[in-house]
Amino acid sequence: MKSTESYAKYEAYLRDVKKSSENTLSSYLRDIRQLGDYLETHMDFTFEEADSETLSDYISALRAQGKSVATVSRSIASIKSFYSFLLSEGTISLNPSLVLVPDKSAQKLPQILTSREVELLLEQPECVDAKGYRDRAMLELLYATGIRVSELIALNVSDINLSVGIITCRGRDRERAIPLYNRAIKALTEYIDFVRPQMILHQDETALFVNMSGERMSRQGFWKLIKSYQAKAGIEKTITPHTLRHSFAAHLLENGADIHAIQEMLGHADISSTQIYSHLIKKQLKDVYNKAHPRA
Repeated sequence: MKSTESYAKYEAYLRDVKKSSENTLSSYLRDIRQLGDYLETHMDFTFEEADSETLSDYISALRAQGKSVATVSRSIASIKSFYSFLLSEGTISLNPSLVLVPDKSAQKLPQILTSREVELLLEQPECVDAKGYRDRAMLELLYATGIRVSELIALNVSDINLSVGIITCRGRDRERAIPLYNRAIKALTEYIDFVRPQMILHQDETALFVNMSGERMSRQGFWKLIKSYQAKAGIEKTITPHTLRHSFAAHLLENGADIHAIQEMLGHADISSTQIYSHLIKKQLKDVYNKAHPRA
């Protein structure tokens, strides 16, 4: 179903079935139209193609633009209502808006791991079997590049150039080259040369990362994987597949990387989506100051 058709059906639903007030109707439709503009301009997605990561990125962009807590919370409510409608209509099979949580008081910044917590997480896969080598390579690659999980599992072997230490991440209308650090290159080399050939189901399999059945890894499979390693590492923070992406960006910025370079590596079309990490670093510095300064 085309986005314009989904939008029109939703408008009729609010007006004729829900009997929404004019104010509610106006604000909800405005929010959904703004989301549609963002998806089309920045992602070349329809409403139906957007996943939870895409919606999370959109909400992060609203926060980075300095939108009030009330505005962001209302946008989340609008998006949740809209995607619940699409689900009830059978237009989508999974509701990507379930991950969105409205702010209660202050603007919510992304959850990131400390450098030590990242180290702890990446140490968890034990390279004693195929799964351990694969999992170590996946986690190292994710933190090395900051790519989205959807981009990670979409990678093909041909997208990896280990001789120059670069991966090519392909989007719908653009591609970006992202460098790798040495540990990631080592983990990928071991996996690609010695482990993957034993795991693939068919010799013509193009997927870089495959599950234990030899087929391309799924988002759900990776979600379970990262949650199990979080528990094993004893990290109390809530870790999602997006946490390493946020940590990658924040750690680069913290160590002096240019924000435009980070924007390019993350694949953000709009710098405002990347600037949220500047707010995060400033907040961390303020927290440290308030805890450590004798007169704070």
